[in-house]
Amino acid sequence: MKQPSNGAAHLRLKAAGAVATILSLAFCAAASTPVLAQNGSVKVGVLQSLSGTMAISEVAVKDATMLAIDQINASGGVMGRKIVPVVEDGASDPAIFAQKAQELIQQDNVVTVFGGWTSASRKAMLPVFQRFQSLLWYPVQFEGNECSPDIMYSGAQPNQQILPALQWAMEKGEKRIFLLGSDYVFPRTANYILKKYIVHDGGTVAGEEYVPLGGTDFSSVIAKIKISHPQIIFNTLNGDSNVSFFKQMAAAGMTPDKMPVMSFSIAEQEAHAMGPSLVQGSYAAWNYFQSLQNPLNKKFVAAFKAEYGGNSVLDDPMIHGYEDVYLWAAAARKAGSFDPMKVRTAAIEMGWQDSPMGKVEFANNQSLYQTAYVGQLEPDGQFKILWQSNGPIRPNPYDPLAFPGRSCPAK
Repeated sequence: MKQPSNGAAHLRLKAAGAVATILSLAFCAAASTPVLAQNGSVKVGVLQSLSGTMAISEVAVKDATMLAIDQINASGGVMGRKIVPVVEDGASDPAIFAQKAQELIQQDNVVTVFGGWTSASRKAMLPVFQRFQSLLWYPVQFEGNECSPDIMYSGAQPNQQILPALQWAMEKGEKRIFLLGSDYVFPRTANYILKKYIVHDGGTVAGEEYVPLGGTDFSSVIAKIKISHPQIIFNTLNGDSNVSFFKQMAAAGMTPDKMPVMSFSIAEQEAHAMGPSLVQGSYAAWNYFQSLQNPLNKKFVAAFKAEYGGNSVLDDPMIHGYEDVYLWAAAARKAGSFDPMKVRTAAIEMGWQDSPMGKVEFANNQSLYQTAYVGQLEPDGQFKILWQSNGPIRPNPYDPLAFPGRSCPAK
């Protein structure tokens, strides 16, 4: 494990009182300034879980991020500089994510970082990016209720994923809903928002259960599902807990055709890893499916398969990880700088961008306008799109029903 090279010196300075405080502040300011390599390159961090319970999802996001870097380098880089990725493993542990983020910024002198999946990992990294005034590009849907100037949130806000899915389910008459999630920030906050809207829209919360991240025993959860007779389960389990859940549901005779499940963290990648037959017929809500029919998506899918194998599958967090690199590169060019805060400002001033997802644009709250989709998993592991929103939805980090009176601070 790498250690900060100035760790001992920093501790000595801390002990020196007021002088130490001044020097420490000066150090942080200097650390926030990007250091460009003299060999005509620029370093970026790529930080995902390459091991642990979340590797089932995050390795593929790392691969998509690397594909974008390779493509941009092949076309000349950014402002004449080759992008050099520094890849680190968050190991499915929020504390390690925070440690690696600091190493990337402080020791490796990266100009920005792409990565993170769980909200626990993002929240653990946030103080690091705030301290060093750096910029994290976060590619995964999350619970909202956060709006930091040091994070570009390209994944869906609740009003772009979970609430459109709820609208779709209730319009189908599925108003008795069981909420199941992993026990951490995203599932609990997402379900808090869902409960507000289920009640507001005349539905019923049939039950609400959580298991530890990585948990594998769903016997008591399944017993409660049987007793409560929901019409649909809204599933915010993350990682390989989903394998155990769907296997145990099938063993209990509750396959998706008999007990519908709407998932918010299962996409093509997870279905492929689990075996499509296990989750066939279940639903998912995302802002991208591999089955989208547009020229840029077909080109993206073909390029990824050429790089990582013809059996590869693509999903929503992967396209966000891929597109984040292109959005960062475009913003750096617009800013004429790799300085994180200048890049941030340029990113929210760029306007609409074409992507394999369709048209996207950063709002001034640093989250993307994007279209919502509901899909059903078919036997080949792809999702048949059943519904889509009427164009891109403006991101709203602070839902007015769940968090009244709150909004992103002016920048």
